[in-house]
Amino acid sequence: MSSSQSPRPKPSETGTGTGTNTGEGFRRPSALLITASVVTFVILSLGLGLGLGLGLGLEHHHASASSSAAPSSPAASASLLPGSGADPNAKLEEWRRDPGDYFMDMSWNIHAAPTTRHYDFVITEGQGWPDGVVRDMLFINGKFPGPLIEANMGDRLVVNVTNKLSANATAVHWHGMYQNGTNWFDGTTGITQCGIPPGQSLVYNFTLDQSGTYWYHSHYGTQYLDGILGPLIIHAPEEADARQLYDQERVVLIQDWYHDFSTVNLETYLAPDNENTEPIPDNGLVNGMAFFNCSAYDSDYGYTCFDNNTCSVLSLEPNTRTRLRFINTGAFAEFELSVDNHTLSVIEADATLVKPVSVHRVPIHVAQRYSVILETNQSTSTNYWLRGAMVTNCFTGNNPVLDPTTKAVISYSGNKTAVPSDASVDWADALPEHCIDLDARDLIPSTQKVPPGATKMWRLDFSFGIGAYQLDRAKFNGTSWSVLDNTTTLQQAIDGLGGGTQEGAAASGGSNSWAVEGPVGAFGGDQFVLGVSTDNQIDVVDILLYSLDEGSHPFHLHGHEFWILQTGSGPFNWTHYHEEIYPAGAPGIADALRRDTFTLQPYKWTLFRFVADNAGLWAFHCHIAWHLEAGLMMQFMSRPDVLGEATVPEAVRGLCAASTGR
Repeated sequence: MSSSQSPRPKPSETGTGTGTNTGEGFRRPSALLITASVVTFVILSLGLGLGLGLGLGLEHHHASASSSAAPSSPAASASLLPGSGADPNAKLEEWRRDPGDYFMDMSWNIHAAPTTRHYDFVITEGQGWPDGVVRDMLFINGKFPGPLIEANMGDRLVVNVTNKLSANATAVHWHGMYQNGTNWFDGTTGITQCGIPPGQSLVYNFTLDQSGTYWYHSHYGTQYLDGILGPLIIHAPEEADARQLYDQERVVLIQDWYHDFSTVNLETYLAPDNENTEPIPDNGLVNGMAFFNCSAYDSDYGYTCFDNNTCSVLSLEPNTRTRLRFINTGAFAEFELSVDNHTLSVIEADATLVKPVSVHRVPIHVAQRYSVILETNQSTSTNYWLRGAMVTNCFTGNNPVLDPTTKAVISYSGNKTAVPSDASVDWADALPEHCIDLDARDLIPSTQKVPPGATKMWRLDFSFGIGAYQLDRAKFNGTSWSVLDNTTTLQQAIDGLGGGTQEGAAASGGSNSWAVEGPVGAFGGDQFVLGVSTDNQIDVVDILLYSLDEGSHPFHLHGHEFWILQTGSGPFNWTHYHEEIYPAGAPGIADALRRDTFTLQPYKWTLFRFVADNAGLWAFHCHIAWHLEAGLMMQFMSRPDVLGEATVPEAVRGLCAASTGR
């Protein structure tokens, strides 16, 4: 889908840009329609007795920029605090997710027999204003964010995704899912599937082989930044002990937010002679809500801004313990999470339960998940701020409209004070001013799973640099990734190894050029694929990943969890590696943390290990959306002996025949 929104000049920018309007649902309304919308809004506000700026009353400003794309009539504030004096009949906007949808039922049976859970996702386009600023968005079943998927380990998940966008294809990735035996449902465009064209559907059907906090999102371009995302929580008997630590639980999505459609920002970022200038967010959201100071934009910036928007509220009973499952669903920013006056106890990192660690702040980078326990043991005379402070030192520029601290309210039930008082105080201590993870050495898994000894080791480097056409591109070992048109690397590999169709195998030159240990050249110049677990055996692979870049990067591996063995800077100590890390039973790695997304700091290296027992093509990439689109992705190809016997389902293969490309 292309947006009708042209790049708008921010206060820090000069000049204007042009946009392309290909979506029929995004024609700019006439001046008469805009006027009617404003009149309707005023009438509704007066009729409801709400006025502007009620709800939480969080320093609302009543200056709104002019609109070229105003909605017909906004409803009342989406997060009015019970007991704040607001109209009790106030309704959510029809597109906004009810915050109660992310409250989890503690009576959920984690011991239930496996079952099949069905969901229908309809992807549509429209307009919304999560923070008050109206913009083009994408929705799942007409809502933002997407619905909570909750299941047990061993369940089968069946999700029918129907694309009702006017122009572009789509695809859904199930972040952190192993997809063992169902690689084609990983949802990664150009690798495991082609996009679902407009008007068509794909049923994702796979078994849940793990438990913990996960999420799902579009893996088609930068689409998820416009709204296609949601939480995925999988329970298991193994969490029984952890459940003794808390009385209730909530899902909390935190993300950076942009006031332009993602393709507008992407076009600017990938323009020639534009180096190291990732788009800076305009705001942040908690569970799809935030407040924005409308007066930050003058009328000529072209935005409609409703200043009755408020931030999210988490209402909790005093003297209880709540598990907050935090998920960073954003594009670029790492957040430092904290709750005023409340210590947090970390019990999970990327689906691995860990022994409780008490902290004041939790750094969470894009795509990472942490569960913390919050005990409501403070005074009930006030509410408290939940703060998500963006680590702005990791940005390469400045956006003067951005308030870098995204806020929500922790409300002690029955407290009618809307705005936290001065008694709500941020912690004085601070984390280092750069993008880092919680120290993996402090996060000890509750259940020890000692990594087996390595059988193979590969070094990977990545960097950014100006290349052809003066474009700033990312490279893995010299290769910059680009999405394939009308095919996938998985389909190419299966056909080339003799599976799938005979015609495909013949065209690919047989299996010898595909079952390769190391770089597989048969895929072409813009696909860096590393062959592992060849020769009909399962390898345990160590990856030494070097950063040759000045920024921090959250890297995610599809289809696997990995052990973080070591991180450092400067020369790698090979003697220490062969004696203390490489062999089975090595003493230095017995308590190594398992996760699926980690942050690599500038000019440093990380050593991680995974078992390459999952046949398929598995993406490994930076999860900063802008960097991925600049080419910062490679793939691991595992078990060609199994792939050679596999067949891509016709429903998936057929998407490539119908694909319209990106």
